[in-house]
Amino acid sequence: MNGWHLPHISGLVLVAAAMMASFAQADGLKDDIAPTGKLRVAIAISPAGGAFWCTRTEAGSYAGVPVDLGREMAARLGVPVEYVAHQNSGQITDAAAKSTWDVTFLPKDPEREGRMSFGPTYEVADATYIVKAGSSVSDFKTLDQPGLKVAAVNNTTTMRGAIAHLKNAKVTGYQSYDEIFNLLKAGEIDAFALSRDQLNALAKKIPGTRVLDETFKKTVTAVAVPLNHPLAFDFVTKFMMEAVTNGTLRGAYDNNGLKEAPIRTQ
Repeated sequence: MNGWHLPHISGLVLVAAAMMASFAQADGLKDDIAPTGKLRVAIAISPAGGAFWCTRTEAGSYAGVPVDLGREMAARLGVPVEYVAHQNSGQITDAAAKSTWDVTFLPKDPEREGRMSFGPTYEVADATYIVKAGSSVSDFKTLDQPGLKVAAVNNTTTMRGAIAHLKNAKVTGYQSYDEIFNLLKAGEIDAFALSRDQLNALAKKIPGTRVLDETFKKTVTAVAVPLNHPLAFDFVTKFMMEAVTNGTLRGAYDNNGLKEAPIRTQ
């Protein structure tokens, strides 16, 4: 056989079989996580941006930690990335069963864990309130009074936390950060419930507003995929674990004005 021995041929067959299995596995992953041929990353938009929220750029594109992570994830898969913008995390959650997005980076709570599969946590944020300019409210006790109006982004973990926390003040949900921003600026609401980093950025834009020192909830943000996508879940879990150790996540933070923000995993 021209110097070829059966063990050598068997070895080649095994290598070829392994390569075919690897290709099939890669195709199976792409079918599971990017069935349209693109990785569709669901993001939520606000003026401030952050570890969860993203912003629209002047050029008409998007910026934010999830934007950078989604781009790197798509590159790892070898597919284009497409960002699917929403007004808030509640809208992303509602779309989880509609096959309009493939992966997202979302604050999680028990209600959402029944609607999508969450991978590793990459941020833990303090939720608190910002009060309008000229307010006499100084802490949670003076905020939680009948007649006071507290706004939150509709159907979010922070809104659910604020409703559970405040027994007397009325919590109302609004669809977008922008809507609440304008209400707070006009003094038409008494307070806004959100993560502290977002509110600190907001306070710089509306003189006289004040972020309360206390924390009513720890909001944890993690990568997520729709239910019943096991290959996608395994991939994003591995991706995020590696992103923490290889500097990808740190780079995404630094690239989006969060150089001083620690990475907090659970």
